[in-house]
Amino acid sequence: MLASLTALGLSAAAGLNAYIPLLLVGLLARFTGVVTLPDSAAWIAETWALVVVGVLLAVEVVVDKVALVDSVNDAIQTFVRPAAGGAVFAATAAAQQVDASPFLAERPWLGWLLGIAVAGVVHALKTASRPLVDVGTAGVGTPLVSAAEDAASVGLSLVAVFAPVLVVVALAALAAAAVLVVRGLLRRRRSGRSRLA
Repeated sequence: MLASLTALGLSAAAGLNAYIPLLLVGLLARFTGVVTLPDSAAWIAETWALVVVGVLLAVEVVVDKVALVDSVNDAIQTFVRPAAGGAVFAATAAAQQVDASPFLAERPWLGWLLGIAVAGVVHALKTASRPLVDVGTAGVGTPLVSAAEDAASVGLSLVAVFAPVLVVVALAALAAAAVLVVRGLLRRRRSGRSRLA
């Protein structure tokens, strides 16, 4: 159960930022042993993978904070974030369940599908809300929202690894925050239109 919550939290974090959970899992597996990766996912902790993911994370952190450029980045990330979610879900769920339950360990494709689905849903919500932020705040809110998403991805990744029982609470809080932001932006947009009318 805890392995599934860890995998769920990491794949949801990948929907916000593909590289944060991948880098965290790779670093923890490489340097601490807190995360154990199956042989099929050992590449995540390899030096070349950590360097590539680190560089991609640096690029993502910058471009995601620029209005309109963030939407182009989101379009590109439509393929990357779900794939990253699938990778971390399959790797962490399979590795942790080998002894407790071989179900996912024997079916890595199922972990990939679940991770792709979870990260894809989170990515879709992020992608749909970003134009509202860009337009609703004239681009001023874009770096703030992007920084909040990065912080949420880091926090959710850490919770998933170190306190997986809290993943459900963290996901509920993330969903509530997203609803509040979108409602506020829609309300602001409607009030702006009514003033013009």
